[in-house]
Amino acid sequence: MLTGTQITVIRQGRKLVAEVDFAANPGEITVILGRNGAGKSTLLRCLSGELKPNGGSVSYFGRKLSNWPAQELARCRAVVAQSSALSFPFRLREVVELGRSPHWQKNEGALDWAMDQMDLQPLADRDYTTLSGGERQRTHFARALAQMFEAAENGKGWLLLDEPTSSLDLAHQHQALECARTLAHRGLGVVAVLHDLNLCARYADVVYLLNDGECLARGKTSEVLEPALLSRAYGAPISRVSGEWFEVAG
Repeated sequence: MLTGTQITVIRQGRKLVAEVDFAANPGEITVILGRNGAGKSTLLRCLSGELKPNGGSVSYFGRKLSNWPAQELARCRAVVAQSSALSFPFRLREVVELGRSPHWQKNEGALDWAMDQMDLQPLADRDYTTLSGGERQRTHFARALAQMFEAAENGKGWLLLDEPTSSLDLAHQHQALECARTLAHRGLGVVAVLHDLNLCARYADVVYLLNDGECLARGKTSEVLEPALLSRAYGAPISRVSGEWFEVAG
């Protein structure tokens, strides 16, 4: 299990995340929702270990994050950030290969598998700096998959995604989240920050709904994706159109 206890982040006197308790289970996709500035990415950065919170703690498999050696953690936890500052003219395949850095051995099979998942083989020799925003995002998703190849095989690991579909077209949005769901079915835990309520409704098992740094609601997707809760969190009248589909009421 991936747990966060009373996670608090304070910047310039303001609580970006306020005493949030978090728990995600292996084999599930846990989605963090909320409007801009709600604290979603800040919470995910604390869960990944990129950001040290002002208060609270994070644990993987019952072991506090502070007690994990970096390389050991990197073998069982991969992160796809909102954006990655990479300006060197690497080939796309070389960027994906960076995901193998925590492992002792090269594994061409892991690279091919990761690139196949994101439909990147035709672009393998392209200069990364010439790629579109969506192609870059798919490349970093594949890098994380290459990092998690062994974890995906043994069903023990975590994939943390910060807005993984933001630059992707419709087909690749679903391709990425279908891949995440397949990994969850193998036993991995997936935690994702999403903006699209309809993607959340389709792929999430559990939802955390944040509002001004606080957890407004948490639970099964069907329980949290209620128009009244969503309208409160987003500050706009949100209605259910039909089934899993939501829109801002006109």
